Amino acid sequence: MAKAAVNGIEIEYEVWGQDKAQPLLLVGGLGVQLTRWPKTLCDALMAHNFKIIAYDNRDVGLSTKHDDWGPADTKAAFAQARAKEAVAAPYTLEDMAGDAAGLLDALGIETAHVIGSSNGGAIAQILAIDFPEKVATLTCIMATSGRRGLPRPEGEVAEWLTKPRNPSGTREGAMDEAVETSRINGSPHYPRPEADLRAEAAAQYDRCFYPDGNGRHLLASIASGDSRVERLSEITAPTLVIHGRDDPLIPLPGGEDIKNSIPDAELLVIDGMGHDFPDELIPRIADAVTANAGKRPA
Repeated sequence: MAKAAVNGIEIEYEVWGQDKAQPLLLVGGLGVQLTRWPKTLCDALMAHNFKIIAYDNRDVGLSTKHDDWGPADTKAAFAQARAKEAVAAPYTLEDMAGDAAGLLDALGIETAHVIGSSNGGAIAQILAIDFPEKVATLTCIMATSGRRGLPRPEGEVAEWLTKPRNPSGTREGAMDEAVETSRINGSPHYPRPEADLRAEAAAQYDRCFYPDGNGRHLLASIASGDSRVERLSEITAPTLVIHGRDDPLIPLPGGEDIKNSIPDAELLVIDGMGHDFPDELIPRIADAVTANAGKRPA
């Protein structure tokens, strides 16, 4: 692993694959460490001649933390946003998109294919808007445009979104929470084995347990609001939207609105997919990403 000095902070990153392969930047979602990207997906993408750059967003994993801000009150922030009041945050999604651009600069990469997952999809959209020269092609997976009025998560999914991550603070608690999260948000047609979920959660806990970052990531998303929506039409990178028909956390209309807002974007809807990456669907996802990458202008 290595660190890059970017925008006055340090970003932890890893590079996987052959040096001469096409660079592909992976932008993770709320509180997602770089090691959470499925190995099956990364292996499939490397087999398609991509060199993967994965990184910890600020405030997660081994990148710079914003401890001085303290825990985020996301319920209050959502209430402020609904009232159309300004939401204070230590950073915004625009700052996080700037981090991604800065990391590419630090690595000497002029342009890269970009995949953004969940909240990382929002960051990737802003990257494509603010730094178009950096984005060869764009893929948004299980993401939303952020437009006001789109369907939101409901019931226990909405409750899960704002409740503290692993309040017990223990390794066992992290594993229990991973199983519960998969039950709530996972793909109903492709359930993951509990043993795999627990092993992955334990590894993530051992690398860096830092729940405050997850809350501040959500705060950044709330603070940024729908400011990017009217600029999505500016995106010129060939764009692919991949969304699960059964995603309870970001319902399908969020992905459909990305497709409808970006010129010539394509949408792949996958039946039985929720808010995760089932191994059974990885070949289809990797093939779609590769086909979109082939649309890069000469």
